[in-house]
Amino acid sequence: MSQSLTGRTPKPKYDVVLIGGGIMSATLATLLHEFDPSLEIAIFERLGRFAKESTAAWNNAGTGHSAFCELNYTPEKPDGTIDISKAESIAEQFEISKQFWSYLLTKGYIERPKDFINSCPHMSLVFGEKDAEYLKKRHQKMSESVLFKGMEFTTDHEKLKEWIPLVMSKRNGSEVMAATKMDLGTDVNFGTLTRKMGRHLLEDSNVEVFLYHEVKDIDPKEDGTWEMKVKDRIHNHKQEVEADFVFIGAGGYALPLLDSSDIKESEGYGGFPVSGEWLVTHNQELVEKHHAKVYTQATVDAPPMSVPHLDLRIIDGEKALLFGPFAGFSTKFLKEGSYLDLPESVNTKNLRSLFGAWWHNIPLTKYLIQQVAMTKAQRMQHLREFIKDAKEEDWELKVAGQRVQIIKKDEKVGGKLEFGTEVVVNKKGTIASLLGASPGASTAVYAMLNVLERCFPEKLHGEWKEKLTEMIPSYGQKLGANPELTEKVRNYTKEKLELKY
Repeated sequence: MSQSLTGRTPKPKYDVVLIGGGIMSATLATLLHEFDPSLEIAIFERLGRFAKESTAAWNNAGTGHSAFCELNYTPEKPDGTIDISKAESIAEQFEISKQFWSYLLTKGYIERPKDFINSCPHMSLVFGEKDAEYLKKRHQKMSESVLFKGMEFTTDHEKLKEWIPLVMSKRNGSEVMAATKMDLGTDVNFGTLTRKMGRHLLEDSNVEVFLYHEVKDIDPKEDGTWEMKVKDRIHNHKQEVEADFVFIGAGGYALPLLDSSDIKESEGYGGFPVSGEWLVTHNQELVEKHHAKVYTQATVDAPPMSVPHLDLRIIDGEKALLFGPFAGFSTKFLKEGSYLDLPESVNTKNLRSLFGAWWHNIPLTKYLIQQVAMTKAQRMQHLREFIKDAKEEDWELKVAGQRVQIIKKDEKVGGKLEFGTEVVVNKKGTIASLLGASPGASTAVYAMLNVLERCFPEKLHGEWKEKLTEMIPSYGQKLGANPELTEKVRNYTKEKLELKY
């Protein structure tokens, strides 16, 4: 570990302080440094390296979320039509991420794209007549959009054997199944990508990175700036640091830090921590029979992030298969957090929201209890719905990351559980925080541009505009309404990211 990361003392004042060393902070720091290299920026990360929590490779599914395969983004409306508006929005957001990463490669800030992104077809797979009919309608609707051009659909078992031989092995030929396939899909190691960005910031910029430094409290000052209590966890030293602008990208810990800032916009927010587990195999005989990410329908009362899927993963050059996630529960807000995180987050401002959300999500509570109580043998039974002859000795349980689902106040029911991501910004645009979990890392660039649009609108559309369009050529344009631009952007990122489809 570098002395420069552990032996230095932070300055008393910065233009910008970013809390957390995950993909969000790394992305925002890189954007800001590109826009204005003279900005004095500090990143405080409580652990010993970047991307050890939600951004770490095994702590998320590694899906480059483009809405190609996630059925919860394309609900069926009461009149029977399929709403693809959310799917189109998420697909566009991932295209923004790919453009930004391509820019970083072009500038030489990061290298070897195969270390963090690889082509991997995205598939939706459903069982039974009713879901097959839904998937067919979904395919027809999505095929009308340029963003989903090339999506294939089949109910033919022979075609399915070509696409997913492992899943089709020993399957009854009369079983009704349907699938869609998009070859543009990707598998992404967000941990490696974040550390590549972190290395660039550390070695080639004036951004100051402080590992093992934890921000414990954020207080507003009379002059409009912010004062933070920062603890050096190695030397057990505490000091105060001021900043004009603060971004809280601390995963599950964003919620208590946001609450400590006392901004009006944070009132009523609560958090519900959910962990997860994967079944993982490194058996290469199995791995070589499955070359896709295959998502299916969520079970009744299951949260959207618990949609079962069987995925190819490529981590540090090694291929593995991952199945899950199985939901878990812990009162921690981070994997390396405290069991007191949840109880200590309850206060008079969010008590009504928390109770309302719990009262209206009792089926979800029951679902989580059932999931937590499952044995490995029971989890294997779920896997056998995908792989008929899956053997227990081939698969190991791996604990995934800790997520904090947002609970927002709601006038009617007191509180609502939200499953998306949300950017919370104060009125003056001097503090921003990212809350929530899904689709998360895939849309980091879009989320951080959202922060900049709300906090630095004059600069983003003024002196920073030229650099912005250099980084993200499609910025400000809707890809879904522009087939030529979509093709141009996708060809550019395919080449830069060395994707094969």
